[in-house]
Parts: sequence; structure tokens; C-alpha cells
Amino acid sequence: MPFSVEDLDDQKRFRLFLTIPYKDLIHFVFEYLKKKSGLVFLFWFLCFLFLSLTVIIRIKIAGNFPRTHILFHSFTGMIVLPLACIPVHELLHIIPYYITGARNIRFGMDLKQYLFYVTAHRCVATPLQFMIVAWTPFIIISSGLVLLVFLLPGLWKWSLSLFLFAHATMCAGDFALLNLYYLNRNKKIYTWDDVDRKEAYFYEELN
Repeated sequence: MPFSVEDLDDQKRFRLFLTIPYKDLIHFVFEYLKKKSGLVFLFWFLCFLFLSLTVIIRIKIAGNFPRTHILFHSFTGMIVLPLACIPVHELLHIIPYYITGARNIRFGMDLKQYLFYVTAHRCVATPLQFMIVAWTPFIIISSGLVLLVFLLPGLWKWSLSLFLFAHATMCAGDFALLNLYYLNRNKKIYTWDDVDRKEAYFYEELN
């Protein structure tokens, strides 16, 4: 049986070790992307790899297309596609959340912090459930874009490679949360959100 919010109040079994107010999410993201770990190294390595791919493609297309076409595809890859992808990215959080049993799933945004998020109100997420939800958009969208970059011709390689890099940076919040779990991998962490209070809570299960 999954744990309830009330179950986590049992101080003999669980310990609240972190509370994240939504207004401090961007601070949390920067803090946990600075904490050195193999996962953070992977994130920055992939960002560098995707950026390198865009540079290589840009060099190859130099002189082959009118500048106006290149500018159009640059704008498409860096602005249009990332904005259009936001609901798709969040949907790819929602689907595994729902499949793994979460209900009362809510979408939110904080434009002051340039953040979009999906959460399940007062639903306790297990470590496995949380990691599946966090990884799904990055893996599916990145894999699909890599395939399209190699399959599609000409300037679409350029715009989609830009989008691949942009989307990786959009996943910074997911990697920061995953790094929290990675750095505490010796603990079994459960989490739940109170959307009304705009706070996320992380509990350690005590042995």
C-alpha cells in the first residue's frame, strides 16, 4: 500500500529533512546543480555535447543557405520550438505520474522564475515513481530529437539541434531534483506537495 501524507507524520518512521517553497525553486535548482556528483556531470556533459553538435552543423551549413533562412531556423530552434514544447514536456511528466497512481495532478508556472512544473497535490511519491516522472521528458524528447537531427535534411538539422540543446537546459530543474535523490541515495526518500501552500516536502524513511 502507498503511504499517505498522514503516514509520514509518524516521527518514529519518517523524518522531514527538506521543505522547498515554490518561490525558492530557482534557488534550489542553482544550488543542486552546483553540488558535484556524477549526475550533475552527466547533465553538463550532455548540454556541452548537444551544443557541440549545433556548432558542427552550423559549420557544415555555412554558405549553403541564405542568411534569412538560417535566421528563421535559428529563431525556430531557440524560441518557437522550446515554447511549443512546454506543454508536451509537462504532459510527459503527467503521464507517468498518472500511470503510477497519482491523482489530483496540477500544472503550474512561475514566470518570475521562468519555471513551469507539474505536481500531484498531497500525493506521496516513492523514490522510483519520482525518478520515472523526472526522467521521462528528457529521455523521450532528447532521443526523438537526436534521431530527427540525423534523419532530416538541411536547415532542419540546424533548428532541431538548437532545440535539442535548449530543451536540455529546460530540464535543469528535473536534474536538480534528481541530484537531490542521487546525493541522498543511501536514504529512501518520499515526497509530496501541498499545492495550496505552494511547498514541497521531502522525508527520509528511518530504519
